Amino acid sequence: MERRGMTSLHETVRKGPDARVISCMTMPAITDVLSQHAENASFLWELRANAISAPHYSLADLAKLDLRVEANLEGLRIAGEAGWEVCNEALSTGESGAIFAAAVLAIESGTQQRLDAVLAAGAASPERSRALVSAMGWFTLQQAEPHIKRLLASPSSVLRRVGIAASAIHRRDPGPPLVDAISAANPLLKARALRAVGELGLNDLFSAVKRCVADQDDLCRFSAAWSVALLSAESSALSMLTSAAESALPYREEALQIAIRRIDAPAACGWHNRLAQDAKLIRTAILAAGAYGNPARVPWLMGQMKVPELARVAGEAFTMITGVDIAYQDLDANKPADFEAGPTENPEDEDVEMDPDENLPWPDPKLVARWWGQRQDEFQPGTRYLLGKPISAAWCQEILRTGRQRQRAAAALELAIRHPGKPLFNVAAPGFRQLQTLGLRK
Repeated sequence: MERRGMTSLHETVRKGPDARVISCMTMPAITDVLSQHAENASFLWELRANAISAPHYSLADLAKLDLRVEANLEGLRIAGEAGWEVCNEALSTGESGAIFAAAVLAIESGTQQRLDAVLAAGAASPERSRALVSAMGWFTLQQAEPHIKRLLASPSSVLRRVGIAASAIHRRDPGPPLVDAISAANPLLKARALRAVGELGLNDLFSAVKRCVADQDDLCRFSAAWSVALLSAESSALSMLTSAAESALPYREEALQIAIRRIDAPAACGWHNRLAQDAKLIRTAILAAGAYGNPARVPWLMGQMKVPELARVAGEAFTMITGVDIAYQDLDANKPADFEAGPTENPEDEDVEMDPDENLPWPDPKLVARWWGQRQDEFQPGTRYLLGKPISAAWCQEILRTGRQRQRAAAALELAIRHPGKPLFNVAAPGFRQLQTLGLRK
C-alpha cells in the first residue's frame, strides 16, 4: 500500500462525523490535537528507526508501525496550514522524528519556503539528515525523484549526500553525481557514495571503489571495503573488514556480518578460533558463529549461554543457525536475579550504554542442550545454515517474507553476495512498500 493511497482515513475525517466534531472545536483544542499528532509521528518514527534492526520485529510488525506513523501524518495533512505550522514549530527541537514529520509535509506541499526550513534543520548534523533521507524514502520514487534531483545538484555537500542516500534507499542509480561524489573531498559525502555502489550493485564502478579501500579516512575505507565485498571476494577489502570487525569502531558488527560471509571455509574457521581465544572478542566470535552458520559451532555456543553477559546473544546465534525460536518453543529461562545491563539508577555509574540484547530471550542452557541432542543429526557440520536450512536463494527469499529484521538483513546480504551486480534488498524501507515488493500485498 502506498502512502498516497490512504484516502479512507482522509475521507473519514474530512466528510464523516468527526468533521462536525472538529468544526465545533476551539482553536486551542485543535492545536492540542495537531500537537499530539506531531508528537506521535515523531515518537513513532524514532521507534521505527530502532525497529528496523531489532531482533523481535518482523516485516508485519514494521508495516503496522509504519501505518501508525502514516495515520498521524495524515492527521497533520488534513489540517493543512495549521498542521504545517505545528510541524514547523517542532523543528526548533532538533529532534530527528520532528524533522521527518515536517519533511514529509514540506515535500508534499512543494512549497520552497517549507522545503528550505526542513533542509536547514536536517543539514545541521549527520544524525538529523537521516530523517530527511527517511522522508524521501516514505514516498514513491516517482514522487521523490524531482526532489532527489535537486538535492544531487545542490552546491552543499551535505544535501548532495542526502540526495545520494535517498537515491540509494530507492535503489536508483544517481548517475554522474554518484561518480563525482566518489572522489569528493568531503569524507561523509564520499563515504555515502562508496556505500551506495554496493547497495545498488554497480559493478561498473568496482575499480573506482576498490581504490578507496586504502583511503585515509576510516569511514571511507570501511564503506569502500563493504561495497567491494558485496561485489567480490577481493582480498584487500576482506582484510580491512576483518580488522574493522576486531576494532572498537562503531561499524565493527557491520564489517563482521559481511566479512564472515565472504571468506572461504578454512579462513572462517581459523578466524573464529582466533576470536574465541581472545576474551575481549568473545562477543564478536559469537556473532561470527551465528552469521557463518556452521552447526559445528553449536556446542561452543551452548557453552557461552552459561555466561550471563553472553547468554542472550549466544541464543540469537543459535537461532540463526538452527531456526529454533527460544521463547516460542519454551527453551527460555528467567533473567538472572543479580544481572544488570545498560544504565543503572546509580548516578555515579559512568556506563550509559544501552543493553544491546534487551529484546532477546534468555536461553536455558539445559533445555537448549536437550533440544540440540534430539535434533543435531538433522544438521551437517561444514554446511552453512540460516534459520535451520542450508542457505539457498529460495530460502533467503522466504526469510525476507517471514523472518525478523536481523534475520532478514542476513538473508539480504546472502542474496546480494550470491548475485553480484543486483541491488541489496532494503529491509529498512517502509513496510507497506516491502510487502508490495515481496508480493505479499497488492
